[in-house]
Amino acid sequence: MRAPHRDPRLVLLVGAGGAAGTLLRWAVSEVVPAADGFPLATLAVNVVGSFVLGLLLERLSRRGPETPAALRWRLGVGTGFCGGLTTWSSFAVEVDRLTSTGSVGTAAGYVLVSLAAGLLAVVAGIALAARRAR
Repeated sequence: MRAPHRDPRLVLLVGAGGAAGTLLRWAVSEVVPAADGFPLATLAVNVVGSFVLGLLLERLSRRGPETPAALRWRLGVGTGFCGGLTTWSSFAVEVDRLTSTGSVGTAAGYVLVSLAAGLLAVVAGIALAARRAR
């Protein structure tokens, strides 16, 4: 079996998933405004992406060894879609912007809420997948 990064079909699958995730992230950024400098859109997509990734990977891991179909799901949805949807790089830029404009308290709150909510979302996704598997 060829390495996934050398299989053009899998590379295209990651690209298609990434395009879909990126379009959804853009749509969320158009609909969800920042609240007093607090970047709600970035927070929302990062939390949703964390939940989806936790759910997906738990479901796939419960099915046993990775099959070709599981590999496609992991790469298309996990790497592609969730990678395009989430934007931890924008999170870092927003934290820098908040601190450089003197909004240190908002920046600290944003960091804490983002990390805690992202972690809770992953755990919730894992728990939901585990519960549905029973």
